[in-house]
Amino acid sequence: MTTDRRTPLDAVHDALGATMTDFAGWRMPLRYKSERDEHTAVRTTAGLFDLTHMGEIEVTGPDAARALDHALVGFVSKIGIDRARYTMICTEEGGIVDDLIVYRLGEEHFVVVANASNADVVAGSLKHRSAGFDANVRDASEEYTLLAVQGPASTAIVGSLTDADLPALKYYAILHAEVAGIPVLLARTGYTGEDGFELFAAPGDSVALWDALTAAGEPHGLVPAGLSCRDTLRLEAGMPLYGHELTRDTTPYEANLGRVVRLDKPEDFVGREALAAAQNDVRRTLVGLTSPGKRVPRAGYPVVDAETGERVGEVTSGAPSPTLGVPIAMAYVASDRAEPGTRLAVDIRGKAEPVDVVALPFYKRG
Repeated sequence: MTTDRRTPLDAVHDALGATMTDFAGWRMPLRYKSERDEHTAVRTTAGLFDLTHMGEIEVTGPDAARALDHALVGFVSKIGIDRARYTMICTEEGGIVDDLIVYRLGEEHFVVVANASNADVVAGSLKHRSAGFDANVRDASEEYTLLAVQGPASTAIVGSLTDADLPALKYYAILHAEVAGIPVLLARTGYTGEDGFELFAAPGDSVALWDALTAAGEPHGLVPAGLSCRDTLRLEAGMPLYGHELTRDTTPYEANLGRVVRLDKPEDFVGREALAAAQNDVRRTLVGLTSPGKRVPRAGYPVVDAETGERVGEVTSGAPSPTLGVPIAMAYVASDRAEPGTRLAVDIRGKAEPVDVVALPFYKRG
């Protein structure tokens, strides 16, 4: 995989002194100064993210809704115009290929947003699965830049640059607007556990849009935020990450996301038979873990029975929680050990560190 794809804001990140990293072949900002400070800003004021590495796939045509009903596990044809829905694309065996957000911009116009690491696979799968439908699937990722403003001050910041009625914009809704005079698709979505907006714009407008948001956010304490704090924010919010909590070897039911699988829709869809069986055979479950100690459970560490040492699961993500002040983790454990309050342990370099199973999310905004 190439590792030199750069967003139109690459020079801006360098000028801000960002520590850059490779992410799914993209050169992306990991942090600017302190990931803890960036995390705290998103929880208390606001953070500005460059998410241009995400993939945008347009599906259009008379059968666009039916094609997506067939390709994805969700009931896409039930999405209202200017609304969005979280869903997944699964294999025939019920494993998760990627988790997605689908925006409906018109009766026959959808934008599917895929994770950067899976964008090509999702685009190819949608094209293959749309064969036989009167629908056109086009990878439009090069036509979009994507910025996100997340945090309690996000409405005030974005609202100062647009005439759009932001208080009336519902969660998981989208509209055409101008922000700082720049045409954008403005969505009330995000991946941090906070209120916020994602702004889709033309790549040529990305620097001007970033600068306008930065200037408008300065009185509110907005800071540029990188991928590192994005990871701790989504972990606190109990949001899964593809490649960690979600994989081709994982079903939505194991991930506590069975609600996105619409077995009741009339359109047959890829993976339906396997998923219908999987809902009644959940042998492992995604849970939250907190530790009373200071050592952090990390991805890949074994989860064991606190008394016998028997392996009962594996950590998928873990980090110190800047908001809660304790180590937190998500893990798959045997379903009979998934009840909140269960005491388990994590094998951290040969030492069993006690952990408690807790309900997700760890953090929920007031």
